[in-house]
Amino acid sequence: MKILQLCNKPPFPAVDGGCIAMKNISLGLLQNKVKLKIISISTEKHPFEIDKIPKNFVKKTNIEGVFIDTRVNIIDAFSALVTSDSYNVSRFFSADFDRKLKETLLNNKYDFVHLESLFLTPYIGTISRYSKAKIVLRSHNLEHLIWERLANLEGNKAKRIYLKHLSKKLKNYEHKVLNDVHGIAAISFEDTKRYQSLNCEVPLITIPFGIDLENYVPQIKLPKEKLNLFHIGSMDWNPNIEAINWFLDDIFPELDSNKIELHLAGKNMPDYIKNVNHKNVKIHGVVSYALDFMSKYDVMIVPLLSGSGMRIKIIEGMALGKTIITTKIGLEGIDATHKKNVLIADTTEEFKSLINWLILNPNECLKIGENARKFIEAHHDNKVIMKSLMSFYNSIS
Repeated sequence: MKILQLCNKPPFPAVDGGCIAMKNISLGLLQNKVKLKIISISTEKHPFEIDKIPKNFVKKTNIEGVFIDTRVNIIDAFSALVTSDSYNVSRFFSADFDRKLKETLLNNKYDFVHLESLFLTPYIGTISRYSKAKIVLRSHNLEHLIWERLANLEGNKAKRIYLKHLSKKLKNYEHKVLNDVHGIAAISFEDTKRYQSLNCEVPLITIPFGIDLENYVPQIKLPKEKLNLFHIGSMDWNPNIEAINWFLDDIFPELDSNKIELHLAGKNMPDYIKNVNHKNVKIHGVVSYALDFMSKYDVMIVPLLSGSGMRIKIIEGMALGKTIITTKIGLEGIDATHKKNVLIADTTEEFKSLINWLILNPNECLKIGENARKFIEAHHDNKVIMKSLMSFYNSIS
């Protein structure tokens, strides 16, 4: 089987959950003897750096990158207000990428073109013109839902109206384009149901995020003098900023700071967070290896109030045997159970109560962490998940 994988950002270096998800799909396809070719969008935020990609991976995939300036242009953004285009998506279309795609399709015959995210769908027309390959959309989340939730939480009226406008356009676009592909591989059962509600007529399957378990050595241990809380995530993603603002402003002040320590890591940390003046809040910024950082501490907090799709860092934290405290939104796509293999809190009081419960019952960190690892072994083993994806390809070939 020959597959062309189109990525909205390079899978290496794996600096965030989206990169990790794409990388694991790529590696899974290679492990299943697929002849794989990758073309990735390169942006200012996610540059294509060939020297940071394993040489063996480059050789096997002949990966190439094409730069697109996806930065928000105020003129284009406002002009999109009076057109039917979704500016969120149209920013990812470029003539250079389109030419590279056309050239690749003319010189090679593929069985499938695998689109990583909605942002590659503007190239469906080119794929259809120059190839007979089946097109599969790997949906990491429903993009319109992220903006819809952000709008609902926005206090500024003008900004709320604009965000709702973006959400509506994205929803219309997603509705329009979903039947232009030959199959959709959604990342969660919730998203699969949402696609069905949008009258999706093409084959649809749930392919959750999978990991290679041997890369995750559980670090399950009793908390010592203080309960070490941690968060890691890109701090240029609005839902993460919103989440940490909520935790720092409303939750952390309600806790006994003598019994906890908070560690925050992630790229593009805002200055006001870097400058938090509290002896028990440690700002790490960018860390060289996320799994090492995560392994050091006791409890991962993921206080998301918006967003969509599956939170990759939660899967990784559970694989490391960590206790996770998150919201129902943060846990979407992960069928874990409260107080068995994860902890769920949707309010300030619930977060405070669960953290205090862990302080008083440190053995619960061991129990929940052990159960979390077992859950990942049962539901997110990449070898098992990739078999389902390969079967899906074969079913629509």
